[in-house]
Amino acid sequence: MARLVFGMNNSLDGYVDHLSFGPSAALFRHFIEEAEGQAGSLYGRHVYELMRYWDDDQPDWDDEHRAFAAAWRRQPKWVVSRSLESVGPNATLIRDDLERTIRRLKDERDGDIEVAGPTLAKSLTELGLIDEYRIYLHPVVLGHGTPYFGGPRPPLRLMTHDRIDEDVIRLSYVPA
Repeated sequence: MARLVFGMNNSLDGYVDHLSFGPSAALFRHFIEEAEGQAGSLYGRHVYELMRYWDDDQPDWDDEHRAFAAAWRRQPKWVVSRSLESVGPNATLIRDDLERTIRRLKDERDGDIEVAGPTLAKSLTELGLIDEYRIYLHPVVLGHGTPYFGGPRPPLRLMTHDRIDEDVIRLSYVPA
């Protein structure tokens, strides 16, 4: 059975914003390893549209960027959206009956499926479908933005904490 894992970079005050802070070289390498080992990714529309960047090679990419793109392209992707008409390579559009579809997906697959996007994570949290929350805590205070938790936070239990690089700690929680 697959596990849904919601993980994102997070400011000290609880916000996610890929434009305000990004991964160091060590953290990016960590994300490559994560992508290589995932059973797939589950996206909301907004984050999926951002991630489509990795569909096309860019001339200024180094080996690390090419490695991440290759891992991302290989894995299956599921995109939850009512507004998109189509999705890109190796992706499946989910329009209706989110709970039934995701429960079936979890039953049919093995390994970790990344959940990307706080809005989607909020819906999946409300349905009790997220198995682990990974907060990549950066030493940045934003003061505003999109919160990691888009609604009431479920009771959580800390499972692990890892220092990923000089400044970033990964906190892994499971529902209590």
